[in-house]
Amino acid sequence: MNKEYLIYKLSDEVKNSCKIPKEAFSEYGVKRGLRNEDGSGVLVGLTNIGNVVGYERDDSGSLVPCPGKLFYRGYELDDLVTPLLKEKRFGFEEIAYLILSGKLPDKEELAAFRELINDNMPLDHRTIVNIIDLEGSNIMNILSRCVLEMYTFDPNPDDISRDNLMRQSIELIAKFPTIIAYAYNIYRHTVQGRSLHIRHPRENLSIAENFLYMLKHEKYTELDARMLDLLLIIQAEHGGGNNSTFTVRVTSSTRTDTYSSIAAGIGSLKGPLHGGANIKVINMFHHLKEQIKDWTNKDEIDTYLNRMLNKEAYDKTGLVYGIGHAVYTMSDPRAVELKRLAGELAKEKGRTEEYDFLCLLEEEGIKCVSEFRKSKKPMCANLDFYSGFIYEMIGLPQEIYTPIFAMARIVGWTAHRIEELNFEGRRIIRPAYKNILNPKDYRPIKER
Repeated sequence: MNKEYLIYKLSDEVKNSCKIPKEAFSEYGVKRGLRNEDGSGVLVGLTNIGNVVGYERDDSGSLVPCPGKLFYRGYELDDLVTPLLKEKRFGFEEIAYLILSGKLPDKEELAAFRELINDNMPLDHRTIVNIIDLEGSNIMNILSRCVLEMYTFDPNPDDISRDNLMRQSIELIAKFPTIIAYAYNIYRHTVQGRSLHIRHPRENLSIAENFLYMLKHEKYTELDARMLDLLLIIQAEHGGGNNSTFTVRVTSSTRTDTYSSIAAGIGSLKGPLHGGANIKVINMFHHLKEQIKDWTNKDEIDTYLNRMLNKEAYDKTGLVYGIGHAVYTMSDPRAVELKRLAGELAKEKGRTEEYDFLCLLEEEGIKCVSEFRKSKKPMCANLDFYSGFIYEMIGLPQEIYTPIFAMARIVGWTAHRIEELNFEGRRIIRPAYKNILNPKDYRPIKER
């Protein structure tokens, strides 16, 4: 039999073997996507790390929408971010310390932690060579392979004691920016034919500053660096239920090594329904800038958005990217913070017209999607609606949008891994799947 035909035949047979009627999920009480009927997440664990609040429950148990809130170790995100912005200082390392340890550092602890991060940012020369050998356009895949390779350089890779887990966590947080910057610079050289620069991280620079330095030398402003710092802070953690963090917790529950677990989290985040969504939004924004003649005309905007929702325009998926969230209802606190700072950055970059257009798209997008879906549930723009525009204004290429998300979320991943391996009564995570296929009688091969 022709091999290509065999692949086609196997694929065609999968059409039938994968068929599961939608009504069967209700019949057996299965929570599709681990979601309850009211849209809330199925409770599968407990955590002391992050808390995502998008609704409250009334006395009858029904969901009541509320302004979105995000908590890190009990502190509301806005309470952590506002002092940093007011004092114009970099805070990602401080937030990483908080998420890892459960407490805010004092000045001495923070200084020591920053020094520890800086000490661990340089890469082993073997990792650098490996990145060069792995040249390619998908930085997430290179990041994943480099993480797995770190296992071979770790003198104690399988030790899951608290001390060793914390050491590994700090090394991963420190090395992610360097791996991503080097991988992109090599991609830029091999694919785009540009000069190759491998810049060593500098002492006394924050993670955000060091990343921009390694990526762009000194072609960035202080506001660029502070904006990236904010992006890292608001993407550092999002509760245990988001797909990539849950992936890390599931794999950690088997007591596998840190590097295998984190590589699994990277694979999850890479998906376009998770970390890759910011690219969908910025590409849609570019399209709308071209298609809509008057950026201030709500009627023209609504007409085109409705064409998109009816699968008549743009990519014909029926989606307006960046609108709506699985948990947040009235607002996404991360998008609120980004929108505020994006306006400041747009003024510096001379892009206020585009910023105003994006704000109007948010307003009209929420309205059009709600009306199209006939949804009574409040809807908001999510983090991705503004993050891609900010990356673009900073001068960052799309190839590293999702890797930067990983650069931030490695903090939450490692904190959840440590918690998963250290709470009392832990067990391997093993949910059930109901098999609905009837038993079959076996037939010998000569009778088939």
